[in-house]
Amino acid sequence: MSAVLVLAVGLILMALGYFIYSKFIAEKIFRLDPNFRTPAHELEDGVDFVPTNKYVLWGHHFTSVAGAAPIVGPAIAVIWGWAPAFLWVVFGTIFFAGVHDSGAIWASVRNKARSVGSLTGDVVGKRARSIFMIVIFLLLLMVNAVFAVVIANLMMAFPSAVVPVWGAIIVALVIGQLIYRRKIGLITVSVVGVAALYGLILLGPSVPVQMPAEVAGMSGNAVWILLLFLYAGVASVLPVWMLLQPRDYINGLQLFVGLLILYAAIVLLNPSMIAPMFNDNVPAGTPSILPLLFVTIACGAISGFHGLVSSGTTSKQLNRETDARFVGYFGAVGEGMLALAAILVASAGFATLADWETMYSAFGQGGVTAFVQGGAYIISNAMGVSDVLAATMLTVMAALFAGTTMDTGLRLQRYIFQEWGDIYNIEWMKKGLPATVLAIASCLLLAFGAGGADGSGGMLIWPLFGTTNQLLAGLTLLVITVMLVHLRRPIRYTLVPLCFVLVMTVIALVLQMRTFYEQGNYFLLVLDLVVLVASILVAMECASALKRHRAIAAQEQP
Repeated sequence: MSAVLVLAVGLILMALGYFIYSKFIAEKIFRLDPNFRTPAHELEDGVDFVPTNKYVLWGHHFTSVAGAAPIVGPAIAVIWGWAPAFLWVVFGTIFFAGVHDSGAIWASVRNKARSVGSLTGDVVGKRARSIFMIVIFLLLLMVNAVFAVVIANLMMAFPSAVVPVWGAIIVALVIGQLIYRRKIGLITVSVVGVAALYGLILLGPSVPVQMPAEVAGMSGNAVWILLLFLYAGVASVLPVWMLLQPRDYINGLQLFVGLLILYAAIVLLNPSMIAPMFNDNVPAGTPSILPLLFVTIACGAISGFHGLVSSGTTSKQLNRETDARFVGYFGAVGEGMLALAAILVASAGFATLADWETMYSAFGQGGVTAFVQGGAYIISNAMGVSDVLAATMLTVMAALFAGTTMDTGLRLQRYIFQEWGDIYNIEWMKKGLPATVLAIASCLLLAFGAGGADGSGGMLIWPLFGTTNQLLAGLTLLVITVMLVHLRRPIRYTLVPLCFVLVMTVIALVLQMRTFYEQGNYFLLVLDLVVLVASILVAMECASALKRHRAIAAQEQP
């Protein structure tokens, strides 16, 4: 089948989802109010609470939620065939992710921009809040520790990407000054910023930076990981307008341009989908497509991490409540478009079926490697650019996505410690600097304490990311649903997605427990059990709150 046809169908369906379905959800279900005074205005402090242009905020939100996961998950899941991955990404984006992301922003904005874990205490109960925040902390720990490894590996494997990846930080600092200090128009700043970033990409292959294999007794990967956490720690305490917002915005534009280049290359080359539509000849050891498809592809269809960003940083910068539709729902659409690109290049970016089968000789293979190699194959053949330049551009895309997610993730982890300080009245933990130190220390403890000198400890618990992430998405939808019941609004548009996600994820957790037991991996077995029990307890608390609020709503009806 033609990759162009698959691309066209996917984009048309997502466009219909945004222009029709998201409008219905925003106006009839969440009832977004343009006159509501958002926390960005009510609590404005110039650091975390900053009213922000919706296009700039969309850039922050999109690049923060995207990360490397919408590339990795879909590019792994095509091992079951490209059609199941395509259907889950497209319809998951329309009916699941968009509602989840915009709903999490709305719920947080209506509760002083508190995180979804913190507001659970008011909406559901204190016990649910305590358990929920532990699950959130574990997820952020996984994301921050693992994405540092992903970026470090990319920079070790592709030295030509080092200058563009780090140079983007300098560009972002300049952009922040131009927008907020010099008051230069957004269009001018956008053009200059994107040109600067692509100039760095063109420069990258000419000045590759190769980290030595060993530095002061540490591996090159470990040095990059330490530098990344040092940077993320500084970035997490700077005012959002200075680095986080402009970095995410300009990266979002650059990444969107990169996505358009990739789509244009697919249209020009018009490759065939080499991968099977439905793959019955999967390698030995490949788990069942049900329910693993729905946790392997999280970001790109629906992801609990999105709820953390929506209620953690995005809600604190929302200028008008109605912006939640564009920022949240269209942010999910942007990620769905990235996941769609990953499916296409991982399915059509190979010369022969044999080449594809070599890449996917075992479950878990593919990922970023398939995205970079497949995308470079399509771009170089369609546009005549060198393989090195095409691979550099796609590597920078993946690294910048992961980097902006890590920036936001560490800031969110700092918020978790500060919220714990508020909840348990620990004064010193309420402050930004001590909370940031705790966030970095916990990540480094996992990275180097569990992983040894190479800093790869986050990979030890990464097998639980998919299930933990999807559980968080289901639980976030539960909180939103409880709020809708309290407001006496229709709940089926959130209830159906949350039931589907929770059922599939609980089954996947149980299957993972059996796998960990058979492998003798008792550490992950115990952690899996903890996550499963925590999710069941929170779900029971939410169900009880749902029943209670429905009873109250029924009594209040005339």
